[in-house]
Amino acid sequence: MNAAVRVFAEKGYHSATVRDIVRDAGVAIGTFYFYFPDKETLFVHLYEETSGFLLQALDQALSSRLELPHQLLKGIQAYMNIALYEPAVIQLLLVGGVGAVPSLTARRAEFRERLTTLWQRPLDQAVNKGIIPPQNTRRAAEAFAGAFDENLLNLLTYPEPDLEAETAVQEMALFALRAVAYSGN
Repeated sequence: MNAAVRVFAEKGYHSATVRDIVRDAGVAIGTFYFYFPDKETLFVHLYEETSGFLLQALDQALSSRLELPHQLLKGIQAYMNIALYEPAVIQLLLVGGVGAVPSLTARRAEFRERLTTLWQRPLDQAVNKGIIPPQNTRRAAEAFAGAFDENLLNLLTYPEPDLEAETAVQEMALFALRAVAYSGN
């Protein structure tokens, strides 16, 4: 599975071949076809697995804190850690297969919905507690998801992204708090 994630992240869905995947994995082509009927089925399976992994890590990070600034900081940090230590996962989820795999359209929409819902949860809690002013938390969470994704993808293009990671996490958290008019009360 790790070999397939790497190959898809490196070559993209269309350029990656089953032969590339089995070569990287060090298995026979028959082994691949024993488990998967085709490349698309494998890709969809990997997308589901990796999206579940990322969503669980993000949910745990957001749930581990009670105050909005700490929730956002921990959530962004968890996302950043996955990007730094498993960049192929981030590439697969955010770039790989977009528009290329028709059977992935519904699953990608579900992933994006769940990601937005995770970012929305602490915002709803903060509105209910009067910590941030009433607002459309859904739109704010959608904006967070897009902004954080873009930041992570850009950071991964740096020669040494880990050197910028801590600053990027802090800046993204401050951006998010300003965006929802958090005043620190």
